[in-house]
Amino acid sequence: MIVCKRVGHFIALISMSFFAAFAVSATAVVIKHDGGQITLTSTPQRVVVLGYSFVDALAVAGISPVGIADEGDKSRVIARVRAKIGDWQSVGSRYQPSLEAISSLKPDLIIADTGRHQSIYQDLSRIAPTLLLKNRGVSYQENLVVMRVIARALNKTERVNARLLRHQALMQSFKVQIKSENSVQFAILTDKGMWLHSPASYAGSVLKALGLASPIVGSPKQSYLQTSFEQLLKTNPDWLIIGKYTEVTALDKWHTSPLWRMLSVAKTKQLVTVSPMLWSLATGMLAAEQMAEDITELLQQ
Repeated sequence: MIVCKRVGHFIALISMSFFAAFAVSATAVVIKHDGGQITLTSTPQRVVVLGYSFVDALAVAGISPVGIADEGDKSRVIARVRAKIGDWQSVGSRYQPSLEAISSLKPDLIIADTGRHQSIYQDLSRIAPTLLLKNRGVSYQENLVVMRVIARALNKTERVNARLLRHQALMQSFKVQIKSENSVQFAILTDKGMWLHSPASYAGSVLKALGLASPIVGSPKQSYLQTSFEQLLKTNPDWLIIGKYTEVTALDKWHTSPLWRMLSVAKTKQLVTVSPMLWSLATGMLAAEQMAEDITELLQQ
């Protein structure tokens, strides 16, 4: 009898182990990403993100990250995104995130940028499962794909897909409202020079999705094109939207050139300053919607 009881108990333990293992495998999610693939056996609760488009994606999914690589400046996350997430801890810059700060937050998922963090991917993976996804140089359409990958990892696919349908309808309504044949160019400026954001960039691809023409000849693969005054004259957009990173910029010097009046925007005054935090740093669904609102309002004036 004792032997039978022990055998029965042993079989019960084996059965429990089998069903526990089956339950884990049944709920496990395999996510393919730029670093290969990771397996998540439970829904992540503590997420650290190392790119602004990932913050946007979490806000859409209804998740608050515990850590963000925000350069120690929370205003770098646009207000529309901040309004949808809770407080977080800075984990350094996007270029050199602090592994110590990330580890101290005890994350169960890290979302890193393929363009910036491949060299530390193994270090990040030792802290927590890490998704390597495109953030730097991502286009509007590419970002929508990345957002779906993040949603799957967070078990938020249904919520994000529903929001994506609303987003697509909203962007289409902006496109219908705009109906402009004017070319529109966004550029960032510093005291060192000007960089045009091509249709391959995030801002440029949002403008393209809204049906706005780019004044850039050809189809450059580069997202950001450093530009001289002579090149700007050749590009000659109908609208020039600029984001300034320094108070004094190269444009101040170009204004004094006798050739300045040859620019279309010098005649039409269609030169507009916008926030570089939105138009240059921010990427993601919420950022795209704000850009679309801004440009629609601007072109309807």
